Amino acid sequence: MRNMTSIVGRRAIALTSSRGSCARQLQLSLRIKTTISASQPKHAINCAQFRLLSYTRPWRREIPVSEPNRGDSKVWASADEAVADVKSGSVLLSAGFGLCGVASTLITALRRRGPESLHSLTAVSNNAGSEGRGGLALLTENGQIDRMIMSYLGANKKLEKQYLTGKIAVELCPQGTIAERIRAAGSGIPAFFTPTGGNTLIQSGSLPTRYSPDGTVVEFSPPRETRIFNGKAYLMETALPGDVAILRAWKVDKAGNCVFRHTTKTFAPLMAKAAKLTIVEAENIVEIGDIDPSEVNLPGIYVDRIVPATEPSQVEIVKTRSPEESSNNPPKAESEAQLRRNRIARRAAKELKPGFYVNLGVGIPTLAPSFLPPGQKVWIQSENGILGMGDYPLPEEVDPDIINAGKETTTLIPGASTFDSSESFSMIRGGHVDVSILGALQVSAGGDLANYMIPGKVFKGMGGAMDLVSNPDSTKIVVATEHTAKDGSSKIVQVCRLPVTGKGVVSTIITDLAVFQVDRKKGTLTLTETAPGVDVEEVRQKTDAEFSVAEELEVME
Repeated sequence: MRNMTSIVGRRAIALTSSRGSCARQLQLSLRIKTTISASQPKHAINCAQFRLLSYTRPWRREIPVSEPNRGDSKVWASADEAVADVKSGSVLLSAGFGLCGVASTLITALRRRGPESLHSLTAVSNNAGSEGRGGLALLTENGQIDRMIMSYLGANKKLEKQYLTGKIAVELCPQGTIAERIRAAGSGIPAFFTPTGGNTLIQSGSLPTRYSPDGTVVEFSPPRETRIFNGKAYLMETALPGDVAILRAWKVDKAGNCVFRHTTKTFAPLMAKAAKLTIVEAENIVEIGDIDPSEVNLPGIYVDRIVPATEPSQVEIVKTRSPEESSNNPPKAESEAQLRRNRIARRAAKELKPGFYVNLGVGIPTLAPSFLPPGQKVWIQSENGILGMGDYPLPEEVDPDIINAGKETTTLIPGASTFDSSESFSMIRGGHVDVSILGALQVSAGGDLANYMIPGKVFKGMGGAMDLVSNPDSTKIVVATEHTAKDGSSKIVQVCRLPVTGKGVVSTIITDLAVFQVDRKKGTLTLTETAPGVDVEEVRQKTDAEFSVAEELEVME
């Protein structure tokens, strides 16, 4: 155990931590400290509500950036020349999602400068690229990044090791919140309130950000101020500006007007607006006037430098189908495990009504559309910027600029649209999505969901999950998961023992054994359906949570 006291602005914070633990004791010198009483609604926060005197992050430094000369040409001969004056300690906004839309040419040029010339960068991105292949992984592996602000670690084992041994700080932040913080910075808005992350480690400031080499936590995420609007708690998030933004566009004219293809939009337009200096690598550089004004995705006022893209576009996960396969054909149940998955997906499909706008998490939820009745259409929303996602492509249809939230290749159906991450999460937080089906590590009798972290084992990040469950009154949250974990323990628990993604958010739980309905206001669970051959007693034996049984108990198909 180790005690550490740090002063941030006027905040005196006493930290107690050990490896694998997020235990934290906070003693804060605050102007206001209000405890929410037990008599308030369940969705109200149950920890201290903070209003801090200063919101300046301790890592944030003012780095001088070369001022653009408006009269000069924006086109530079090479990426090496364009990044030559990027300074150590800069905050780097790096656009892209996985490897899609990543500024590979500019990242390679930054790597060529080496850690002796360029180091101590704070990089902001959805994730850190792919280990040994591309994206910001090229800079983290080269020792040039000191801090990452991101939503998802993913399968980058080298970065995970650097993080756990104290070589790099990782500030995890929900995907939609990152997008909105960047958008706010570009719009001159210093802070805003969001429902995302309420009653989680985000709110309490308990996510480990930096470890010491011996594995002790030496820095935690900052706690968020909260405020009640219309009876619901919201967290205050601050704007996230950058010194330099790097992005990749399909077509750019010499005035800097940019066109992005499909899912390369994600963070690119947002980051360009939030940085002091924006550098774009263009697959096609055209003359002024060659782009129709109605096709411009990013006006030239936000772009300072343009370089030719010399690195090819990459795909993180190429996933294809044969001509005989389609989303209308359920996967064959060739094993007991696939039989269970199909049973869950078949029942989940009943939650998708004709014309619904739906978001599907990775894994079992993605199988649900294959069990829809012939001719029934739903609009699948993918949080990386698609409304109207289709099947996996045929091998000859693979397009590196069209991927899903799992970074896999996908297709667009007729009538589809693509957009940036701010637009995507406006649909999600605003309750415009009808149903969101997610997987779970644990789900409680009261509808609490845990699906992003197992302390000491799994710490990949929340991605967009916290945003997806942030408005359960407007978007129905359905959990589709196997009833028990690999070790045989129940995933349906009375109280979540894992860090929660959202509190009191789940309405329906579908497993391979049963279906439960959650009364989110009362915090109670009712068994409404059982799988063929499964009786109530078996469900009770394999369920940690207390539940009642519906008067008319049905059988799942």
